[in-house]
Amino acid sequence: MSTTTPVSSRPRERRLAPRDRLVVATMIIIPLVLVLWLVWLPALASVYLSFTRWNGFQIGTIEWVGLQNYRDITTIYPPFWPAIRHNLIWLVFLFFIPTLFGMFLAVILDREMRGSRFYQTAFYLPVVLSLALIGFIWQLFYSRDQGLLNQVLGTQIDWYGDPNINLWSVLFATAWRHTGYIMLIYLAGLKGVDVSLREAAAVDGASEVKTFFTIIFPVMRPINLIVIVIVVIESLRAFDLVWIINKGRNGLEIIAALVSQNVIGEATRYGFGSALAVIMMIISSVFITLYLRAVFSEERQP
Repeated sequence: MSTTTPVSSRPRERRLAPRDRLVVATMIIIPLVLVLWLVWLPALASVYLSFTRWNGFQIGTIEWVGLQNYRDITTIYPPFWPAIRHNLIWLVFLFFIPTLFGMFLAVILDREMRGSRFYQTAFYLPVVLSLALIGFIWQLFYSRDQGLLNQVLGTQIDWYGDPNINLWSVLFATAWRHTGYIMLIYLAGLKGVDVSLREAAAVDGASEVKTFFTIIFPVMRPINLIVIVIVVIESLRAFDLVWIINKGRNGLEIIAALVSQNVIGEATRYGFGSALAVIMMIISSVFITLYLRAVFSEERQP
């Protein structure tokens, strides 16, 4: 009579070798330290400094002033409300002009037309350019004396210097860069749409326009949420092109430029600039929180 040794159904625990543990610990600790050092520490320091008055030279000179910086910003700081208005204009413009145009280009290029690769590269090329280079390129169009636009129109308009129109000039230069970015995002989203949805709509006799707005566009809801967050953040952190032109003055006041003016400008008011940065961070966090809430609620759905 033979006896069989019972085999345990419990899986054997696999322990990592000491070298593997070191690698895993290194891969966790180093990114964690970098995130804490480069993201959370500056953010928390900005929040703290926003309640203080400090010239940025000696830590011992930091003076606690409570909400005084926020009161001054909203009551006696003239550039603040124009900056808020300009950022809102930036948001609306980016949403209705380059975003919708980028979506339109993505729909056209998704049809695999002849030369679509060339057009994708051409429209995406401005995205990889620096804002300084974009400002220089558009200076060739906007220059009052030698600009192409004035030469064609026969005018002598200072497109970057006139406070009544320089915001719109910068917005169109920004749209040139933003359109390609949105186009690429929507193009990637369209590639992921199930082909059977289009085929079913075609069998039902739906036109391409109706198919897109009733079937394809709702299916790309995650892409739409990402684009909305990108547009909001881009409108709030708009800085480079404005700073290159006139450091955010003379009709180009925006929140990010005001932060730099107070932190690294002649005034060096770290507390005041930090309060402006916190305001901008709070506004951004609201939209990011709404986006994350929508994403997590979709994941919970069966």
